[in-house]
Amino acid sequence: MEEKTKHNLILKEYGKNIQGLVDYVCGIEDREKRTASAYTIIDIIKQLNPTLKQENDQKLWDDIYIMSDFKLDVDGPFPMPEKELLGKKPLPIGYPRGEVRFKHYGRNIEKLIEKAIEIEDDEEQEAAIIYIGQLMRSFHSTWNRDNFDDGIIIDDIKTLSRGKLHIDLEKVKENALFESNTRRDFKVPTHEERGGKSNKRGNNRRRNGGHNKKRRN
Repeated sequence: MEEKTKHNLILKEYGKNIQGLVDYVCGIEDREKRTASAYTIIDIIKQLNPTLKQENDQKLWDDIYIMSDFKLDVDGPFPMPEKELLGKKPLPIGYPRGEVRFKHYGRNIEKLIEKAIEIEDDEEQEAAIIYIGQLMRSFHSTWNRDNFDDGIIIDDIKTLSRGKLHIDLEKVKENALFESNTRRDFKVPTHEERGGKSNKRGNNRRRNGGHNKKRRN
């Protein structure tokens, strides 16, 4: 039976999944793990909004401190803000509109999957799938801690990507790829980077005698 936990959305712009992760991290007893998890939340927010600049880091840390109701005790790069900042306007995340297929993952995962589909390099796309799988596992364990499986996550990725993203289940299980300690970030490719990779892929194809596992439509 699914465990449903209600989280008070302090900064609604971030959504219930980010709020749930902040609440979960606050409950981690080990300070080092708690700090590492807080950094992971910041990384997740940046992945969801790749337009963020370095100067926004303090604002992001302020926001997760606020979402924790000033209870997040970590060794972050910035001090905890004053409580007077509680009424400040949150950082726009730019959620896509429309119905969410799996509400326990939220729109954020759907957005990342759409970006992963655009990645044309096989290795980078696999790294993106692994990263997304780890996030989905984190979200899944937040809402239903005792009942989740890598196979379910892979099936959900296939469903949300309309069959465009694939990864071998046995490979995931044998290498614990969806565990957080194997996390690999992926960078959303810019238009210029996509063009450069297309040229590189063409060169690789010539070196490999015209063979390339991935075909471009």
